[in-house]
Amino acid sequence: MANPRTFTFLCGLLATHLVAATLCPPVVLRLGPEVIKEKLTQKLKDRDAVHVLQQLPLLDAMQESSQGVLARLVSSILKYITWLKVTSASILQLQVQPLPNGQELLVKIPLDMVAGLNLVKTIVELHMQVEVEAIIHVETSETGEDQLVLSNCSNTRGSLRISLLHKLSFLLNSIAEKVIKLLVPALPKVVKGELCPVLREAFEDVRADLLNLVKLPTSLKSDRLEFELLSQAIEGSAVQLNLGAKLLDSDGNVIMLFNDTVDSLNLPPLSDVPFSLIVRKDVVNAAVVAFLPPEELMVLLDYVLPELAHRLKLSIKAISEKAADKLEPTQIVKILTQDTPEFLVDQGNAKVAQLIVLEVFPTNEDRRPLFTLGIEATSEAQFYTEDDRLMLNLYDLSSDRIHLMNSDIGLFNPELLKDIITEILISVLLPNENGKLRSGIPVSMVKALGYETASWSLIKDALVVTPASSNLDHSPLSQ
Repeated sequence: MANPRTFTFLCGLLATHLVAATLCPPVVLRLGPEVIKEKLTQKLKDRDAVHVLQQLPLLDAMQESSQGVLARLVSSILKYITWLKVTSASILQLQVQPLPNGQELLVKIPLDMVAGLNLVKTIVELHMQVEVEAIIHVETSETGEDQLVLSNCSNTRGSLRISLLHKLSFLLNSIAEKVIKLLVPALPKVVKGELCPVLREAFEDVRADLLNLVKLPTSLKSDRLEFELLSQAIEGSAVQLNLGAKLLDSDGNVIMLFNDTVDSLNLPPLSDVPFSLIVRKDVVNAAVVAFLPPEELMVLLDYVLPELAHRLKLSIKAISEKAADKLEPTQIVKILTQDTPEFLVDQGNAKVAQLIVLEVFPTNEDRRPLFTLGIEATSEAQFYTEDDRLMLNLYDLSSDRIHLMNSDIGLFNPELLKDIITEILISVLLPNENGKLRSGIPVSMVKALGYETASWSLIKDALVVTPASSNLDHSPLSQ
């Protein structure tokens, strides 16, 4: 497996200009600090980290951390202390920020606690503040796979603050100050010993969630897209998951497998959004194709669209009056979409190109058409979102090239029929295709990451999905 640092550097994923080309994945999920912070906060809550803080063995920690003079000090004040414990604790808002090397994230967890102690029949309260920090980075396992890990959990230097909440008598203040002096070396050690294991377990839960997240299938009518993790990396402030993709039918058979390509993705920085899902053009094209397989439409034009039937007859009359006279009220226009549509991206605009065969039959009993046209058509593609679904609407179809494939009325210039043929396609083909696209493409990752709605944008050769609104809870953990 390629080293993710080299991989992402050569792909130029965060550069303005591409410096080199290498294999780039079909799908990239980039998670910013906000997502990592909220996921880790929730997992700390699930593992009851606040309760762990409330159970800190402060007295034992004071004794274990005391040596020499401090040990004698502990013995001298223990006779005044009946109990000492954390009475309230809060984990304030986590911070996740990139380190200067661009390959690691620093997690800071500020803790705010109040400890109570019974001192000479008086309840004394101490306000204790300390910060825990750890590093998120990518590590290669023994099997050669890259994985996100959290390590180097310790206390942030200079973050320790212990003070009296209320003023006491001179004697009690003096004893309380001695307790604080003993807690200064003891508290960071006991917090590290008790909270860091919980923090590592919480991060393992986050990592497992992310691995399950990328496996969520995307339903495409009867087909579905599935993803698999190829590699992981940290680039700047983002955790980057590079994904493979495959298209499966309703029976689970692989229809199409998307591999790394040498086509380069030049991605925008993840600066203003919590996460982005970048889907390569060929994967988007496969999704569109799943909704729009080749099909045949037959229309009794005089009954369904009489005005267009009349105009078609006039256009054919300009070519051959004899052919026009053959057209009866039961005339049929047959539209056959050939092969599969192709999704095109050009300067932020999307189009869908299709090859279409159109035939005109004088009556519904005729088996041989008056003529057969081959049409190279393109439609403007408008993406929009409804909740967490990516929607696609086709409009403004144009017949770019028309070829005469077969004719029973002699050779003629098919461009003479371009306007009326285009209007027939707009009136018949586009509504049919838009009806099939109406269910949209569910982007399951949006809600799984805690966001209600999504938005989209186009970059060169890719579609980018980002969140539009959030249900994330930013309140601190406290008890």
